[in-house]
Amino acid sequence: MHSPKPPLSIEISKSNIIHNINFVRQLIGDDVVYGSVVKGNAYGHGIEEYCKIAFEAGVKQFCTYTANEAYKVWKTTNGEADILIMGFIDTSELEWVISNEIEFFVFEELRLKDAIRVAKKVQKKALVHIELETGMNRTGFPLPKLNKVLSLIEESKAYVETRGVCTHFAGAESISNYHRVKKQQSRFKKTVKLLKDTGQLPKRVHSACSAAVIAYPKTIHNMVRVGILQYGFFPSREILVNYMSKNPEVEMLPKRVLTWKSKVMDIKDVKPGEFIGYGTSYFANVPTKIAIVPVGYALGFNRNLSNLGKVLIQGQRLSVIGTVNMNALTVNITDLDNINIGDEVVLIGNQDDMEISVSSFYDQGNLPNYELLTRLPSEIPRIVVS
Repeated sequence: MHSPKPPLSIEISKSNIIHNINFVRQLIGDDVVYGSVVKGNAYGHGIEEYCKIAFEAGVKQFCTYTANEAYKVWKTTNGEADILIMGFIDTSELEWVISNEIEFFVFEELRLKDAIRVAKKVQKKALVHIELETGMNRTGFPLPKLNKVLSLIEESKAYVETRGVCTHFAGAESISNYHRVKKQQSRFKKTVKLLKDTGQLPKRVHSACSAAVIAYPKTIHNMVRVGILQYGFFPSREILVNYMSKNPEVEMLPKRVLTWKSKVMDIKDVKPGEFIGYGTSYFANVPTKIAIVPVGYALGFNRNLSNLGKVLIQGQRLSVIGTVNMNALTVNITDLDNINIGDEVVLIGNQDDMEISVSSFYDQGNLPNYELLTRLPSEIPRIVVS
């Protein structure tokens, strides 16, 4: 017997991944390194499944947040891809990272010193990108400390190589952050010029994310770090409007890669005057027919979608009624006679001429698309379709 699987699946469209990669390339040009951001299990799409397709489609640079994610990319691409860790690395993981020529951000002195120490031990250079703090106030060296960092690297140049310099913008997807992002852009630009003038500029310069690629094209240096766009979503409605205003006759737009499906588990009739599910959130004041679907908040369907969510069954958009449980939700099928146990249920995606979009989820559940996607549990099978 094969190992039992969860009662739902996520389909990943290979053709839409390739389409979105081409969309991004069209934005950044052929001479800019496409850094594919695959943190958060490739934004919920499955890091192994996504990276295999993207690598075969010509993407050679992947950006992760942790060493654990980097290891998955390394295995999936047989060690042939360029990998950049942007966030956490435990000191015990540095030996594997440096030995396998994985690049990584340095943003504080202890990590840099540890990297140099481990590089001496394994007799290989640590390949680092200097992250600068320009106004995000998260990780990154404050600009006044840059000279000290460069001196430390110069003293240990036999064991460390600076591959890049970078920063991260504090909300390029929203016009409310415009002045803050412009200040960051100005600070980073001045620092890059200083490094260039002193002959210390690394090979890669990068600051642009998906939103900045569209809203702040001058932040596209010779590398970008693109996440949400490559999965078929604009970072925000503002960025979509920005793009469409600049390209009013455009025919090529990103396409959703992910389809989320389950099946009808049970069907039953509820008499008038009864409550459905936990508590008293839904009262059946007329004879009501319901379908039970084995998906709840434990498998990524937000409890906030109780009495709000929609699903597709047999090409009909139907309402989720009652409280979403840990492992199940209830769908009102009163007006339909032809639904059977085992019928396909689409939670996100198309069925016949109807669609449930990711945006419909975060409109109803007050959950950003980034968060909804990355909350999809990794144990749900990701199935690659054409």
